[in-house]
Amino acid sequence: MLAVLVALVLWAVAELYVLVQVGSAIGVLNTIGLLLAFSIVGIWLTKHEGLWVLTRTREQLDQRRMPTNELIDGVLVLIGGLLLIIPGFISDGIGLLLLFPPTRGVARSIAKRRLRIRVYGVGLGFPGDNGRIDGPDDVIDV
Repeated sequence: MLAVLVALVLWAVAELYVLVQVGSAIGVLNTIGLLLAFSIVGIWLTKHEGLWVLTRTREQLDQRRMPTNELIDGVLVLIGGLLLIIPGFISDGIGLLLLFPPTRGVARSIAKRRLRIRVYGVGLGFPGDNGRIDGPDDVIDV
């Protein structure tokens, strides 16, 4: 818990340092305008990428495949959007990296390795599937 607190404090100090450096280089109003532009573009880009991920998830489900990559992409898009809304240039840079598909793919592969996500293709339990989910026989899903 202490490590998380220290990391958050260091993150805030780094964001403030970069903010002051940019503000002194281009001016206070320009810095505020740039942060607002990043937030507005970030909201639009998050919506666009989120809808794309939702479409891919539906396609995977229609083909009766588990949308593992799409679900991870959805979480990464959400995190990227939140980082773009938070004022700060470091968080904006990381947020943009998470919203662009090529760099999001790298983040997805890192997340899959770190979380040890595995997908098994049997017993997915889709409606109309003749497969069976293993479990007790006395459970009735409604």
